[in-house]
Amino acid sequence: MRKIKELVIEKSLFTSALVTIAVTVGIILVLAVEAVRFFSEVSILDFFTDTQWTPLFTEKHFGILPLLSGTLLTSFIAIAVALPIGLSISIYLSEYAPRSFRKTVKPLLELLAAVPTVVYGFFALIVVTPFLQEIIPNLSGFNSLSAGIVMGIMIIPYVSSLSEDALHAVPQSLREASYGMGATKLQTAFKVAVPAASSGIIVSIILAISRAIGETMIVAIAAGQQPRLTLDPTVPIETITAYIVQVSLGDVQHGSIEYRTIFAAGITLFVLTFLLNTLSYRIRKKYHLKYE
Repeated sequence: MRKIKELVIEKSLFTSALVTIAVTVGIILVLAVEAVRFFSEVSILDFFTDTQWTPLFTEKHFGILPLLSGTLLTSFIAIAVALPIGLSISIYLSEYAPRSFRKTVKPLLELLAAVPTVVYGFFALIVVTPFLQEIIPNLSGFNSLSAGIVMGIMIIPYVSSLSEDALHAVPQSLREASYGMGATKLQTAFKVAVPAASSGIIVSIILAISRAIGETMIVAIAAGQQPRLTLDPTVPIETITAYIVQVSLGDVQHGSIEYRTIFAAGITLFVLTFLLNTLSYRIRKKYHLKYE
């Protein structure tokens, strides 16, 4: 009877793994097939070099650069907000906070990741943008600055929680050796614990960037829907995910070249996030083998 239970569990786990792989392969195939059809009508060179994205206009241009710049701009603002705050929180919780405080605050902090992103989007549009307009008078009602700031707040748990786990995993003997050499708590935190946990911290940052790049609702609500190649955070922009939402609303005819643009944009986004996730895996594997 015990062997039968073990066999059932083993087969169930194996089936779950196969389903996961099959779903991933299916997503890649759908994106690839539709993207190939798109690039059979649009030059891939124009796709990556044209500075205009107007597939829904009479004069059509299919340059992904405006959408890519909008995506990277909001992600850069988000990580600029989340990185210092998240690392400060993780260092405090790991090196300074009492254990009881850490056990209480960390789960509360992780609740930020459970808030629906549509709520963050309306928070950016209704609260953050009017506040920023009092500071920056020429700030547009839709802009990448407020969207990026709120995205940064959203991904703080990714940076703080994973970085804190990496810092918490640093052997206590390293800290004691540092104290024995006469180092202060601050010196031990920044010159011993943080370098020792650097691989985990870097991985947390890369995963947070991937999460920011793939965010949809915040940018769709607060950043606008005007694809433009710019680094100005005060004007409306459009990201890859926001464009996919715009076309998926049903106003574009299925099977048309305009509809297939979402698959070309989608596979671009997939490749970008895949490269970031692969980079984080390589970094983790490199440091794991180094210190094993």
